[in-house]
Amino acid sequence: MSASVGGNAAVARRINALKSVLDPRPYAHLFRILHFYSYSHTRQKARLALGRGVRMAPNVSIRNGERISIGDHAHIGERCYLWAGNDTGRIDIGEYALFGPEVFITASDYQIAPDVPVMHQPKRERDVRIGRDVWLGARAVVTAGVEIGDGCIVGAGSVVTQSLPPDSIAVGAPARVVGKRGEKE
Repeated sequence: MSASVGGNAAVARRINALKSVLDPRPYAHLFRILHFYSYSHTRQKARLALGRGVRMAPNVSIRNGERISIGDHAHIGERCYLWAGNDTGRIDIGEYALFGPEVFITASDYQIAPDVPVMHQPKRERDVRIGRDVWLGARAVVTAGVEIGDGCIVGAGSVVTQSLPPDSIAVGAPARVVGKRGEKE
């Protein structure tokens, strides 16, 4: 009796495995993932103005790559988002910039007029400039219209809503300057 129960369970497992292999939903999902990767990285990367020796993780999300320039020897970490504006907002990244994982930079945001749903508000696009030798820590956010001066360090998880002078060390949400590179600790 137990051999027949075990045999039935093995048959049921094989049938479930066959159903799983023949189910079209995982293949459709895989197609959507490949399409998204092509849309948000492969095709967009071809539109970037890339300097020499730029290193970029294969899962960086790029929007409107024709309005993004990255200087020589910059490193863009895993799962970063570089979203230039749809019409005019540019992102310019200087030489030797270093981005930790999941850094988010956007050159546009929504306006906030009352009585109009946010998703229907017009976008406001403003250029973003990240200077030379800037280090943006993991999950830092840089909003539209910000200029980060050469040599700045922005701490992990910081939200930069205003421009930072050169060689600043900034942390927090919103980011505020807490020091200067080269000062004694």
